[in-house]
Amino acid sequence: MARTVACVAALLFTFAPPAFAQWPITSCTALGKNLFVRDALSDIYFWYTELPAANPASFDSPEAYLDAVRYRPLDTTFSYITSRAANDAFFDDSAYVGFGFSTELAGRELRILQVFPDSPASDAGLHRGARIISVDGRSVDELIGDGSLDSAFGAAQEGVESAIEFVLRNGERHSARLAKRPVTIPTVSLTRVYEADGRRVGYIFFRNFVRPSNDALDAAFAQLTESGIDDLVLDMRYNGGGLVNVARHLASLIGGVRTRGQVFAQYVHNDRNIRRNQVLRFEETASGPGLERLIVITTRASASASELVINALRPFIPVVIVGDRTYGKPVGQYQIDFCDKMLAPVAFTLRNANGEGDYFDGLAPDCVAADDAERELGDAAEASLHEAIAFAATGTCTARAPGLQRRVDVRRAPRATGWQSIVNAY
Repeated sequence: MARTVACVAALLFTFAPPAFAQWPITSCTALGKNLFVRDALSDIYFWYTELPAANPASFDSPEAYLDAVRYRPLDTTFSYITSRAANDAFFDDSAYVGFGFSTELAGRELRILQVFPDSPASDAGLHRGARIISVDGRSVDELIGDGSLDSAFGAAQEGVESAIEFVLRNGERHSARLAKRPVTIPTVSLTRVYEADGRRVGYIFFRNFVRPSNDALDAAFAQLTESGIDDLVLDMRYNGGGLVNVARHLASLIGGVRTRGQVFAQYVHNDRNIRRNQVLRFEETASGPGLERLIVITTRASASASELVINALRPFIPVVIVGDRTYGKPVGQYQIDFCDKMLAPVAFTLRNANGEGDYFDGLAPDCVAADDAERELGDAAEASLHEAIAFAATGTCTARAPGLQRRVDVRRAPRATGWQSIVNAY
């Protein structure tokens, strides 16, 4: 989990996956699965013309076959295969099997960014800003050195254990043995209002685009609308993406009257699937606080549906990005079930009402700010939130980066495949 930020790639699914009966599965043997993946990719894969001539019989699993043929200049982790059960648990319940914390690798330190409630990590006393110094008796420095930090915490299976040593922000050193279990990620974990030079600034910390998110967002926006906010800070710094229909709902709540019925996104497929091209519009019924602009906090872990919300709103209202450049995933996948697995190949790109997309290098920040792990999320003094509130008050950044090309020297501890790259957590 410490290779590069490239493995943080998130997932993005269409709002209404079509049926794909044209690729019948003949058997659930390894070869049968491999053949199914080959047939599906040769039709729906966005870069199908770049697929190499690889023999499906030469691979032990469909995952190995997919990894061998993917279009690596752009698709290092976007397309994936995972179990249907794990995928359904995440998107239906915002749940995954793990320890319940997310991390970043800064230099030779593995720092905790977020701890989910009622998780093994919270039970052990971990919190934001803590540093993990060893895993199962091996120092983080040693794990980084031999390239094994990626696998140090074990498989995403219930009951898998790790013994860790960690140092809290106050310098206290602790040890704990954690066992993985189902963990629920709050989709909206913070909703607050700050006062800034006479302006009321609403704040939402939004973690993932899954099915429970719509109700949580509705409740948060109702609260902020009742509070009479003048600005909104949408914190998506660790949000790896998810469902397009949730992205549309969120963007519609933000855009309100001015975006109703307007073009939210244009789907563009390969030349074998032009019939699937379509225009998705902002919701007609969504109502929000009537915002004149949006302030978004992002990092290199902000991807996919998070970027889609920004890109979709830009033709209609100013969107100011605070923090770091986003990940860069302007493409999406369909979920295609086969046997006990689910294939999600990159199948389309998404463009906004102005035809803008292709941001594979990410979306640049307007106001550069650090992800300040020394302070809790929602603390008005935390660097990114402080900058966002300052912009709401003054309309200017406190500091600008020439060319806006800066990247914070932090590598997200990545999850290499499937919905885990949205979770972005152990």
